[in-house]
Amino acid sequence: MSLEVKEKTHVRLVFLGAAGVGKTALIQRFLEDTFEPKHKRTVEEMHSKEYDIGGVKISVEILDTSGSYSFPAMRKLSIQNSDAFALVYAVDDPESLEAVKILRDEILEIKEDKYTPIVVVGNKVDRVKERQVSNEDVLSTVEMDWNNSYLEASAKENANVVEVFKELLQQANLPCRISPALRRRRETFPKDTNFRPPMNKTNSCILS
Repeated sequence: MSLEVKEKTHVRLVFLGAAGVGKTALIQRFLEDTFEPKHKRTVEEMHSKEYDIGGVKISVEILDTSGSYSFPAMRKLSIQNSDAFALVYAVDDPESLEAVKILRDEILEIKEDKYTPIVVVGNKVDRVKERQVSNEDVLSTVEMDWNNSYLEASAKENANVVEVFKELLQQANLPCRISPALRRRRETFPKDTNFRPPMNKTNSCILS
């Protein structure tokens, strides 16, 4: 009897991070190509999209979580039931990076798997003058010490947003061709920051 390994057709991505770092803004930019500058508090919101890729129905759920630590049970449940994690901090807020470190430890403890797919995202790179977190320091910690992926992005300027989702889906082992489900949007990197592209992997997903 032969056993076939089936490609995953359902994946849940969860965005975690301190309040005000732009989790909702990144998701809205990706899904609707819009940006709302005014911060609105999120408790928990699920976005679900279905794509037909080569005749295969692919379901992608994106969970937007609260930046408050008032809901530990809810956060634990969202971690237990998710496949890949975006840990978001703001480059102008060093405390939000500390929150990422705490959240990563919590994820590894709950999932009991040091290879859990995690992408650390430094958002708000458009705030060049206000930057307080060096991307070189974070890159070294995330990719060398943690063995996770690291990207910088700007939801406001739509810089590197699609790359964040490509990396998450790729790490969640979704089928590679997630195209032409999404429109191609050219990404431009702010000139004043040094971006590092995500680590190359053989099963890269195509978002277009």
